[in-house]
Amino acid sequence: MPKDFSRTLRVADQVQRELASLIQNEIMDPRIGMITLTGVEVTRDYAYAKVFYTTLGGNENAQLVGEGLKQAAGFLRSQLAGKIRLRIVPQLQFVYDESIERGIKLSRLIDEAVGKTLS
Repeated sequence: MPKDFSRTLRVADQVQRELASLIQNEIMDPRIGMITLTGVEVTRDYAYAKVFYTTLGGNENAQLVGEGLKQAAGFLRSQLAGKIRLRIVPQLQFVYDESIERGIKLSRLIDEAVGKTLS
């Protein structure tokens, strides 16, 4: 594994930890309630970071949360600059992660199918 690749993963992990803390403790926007950061992908040059999140309210709440996160992105990036030691602090792009919701639906469908075959 190239050294550069593992460093990118470490930076992504640190960005995720710091952002989770900042969102929980510093953001007072009522649109951004209970969210979970599910992952961060950082480009090799550290210029951009895709931040994946999910919400308790599901898909209905996701757009409102996304707007709040987009508006807070500049503030979060400036705060991140003081917490991580990088020459370039990545631009933040927030993306709603549908995988958990999709997994719950699939699990429900499987349970229904198993229930019908047992009946």
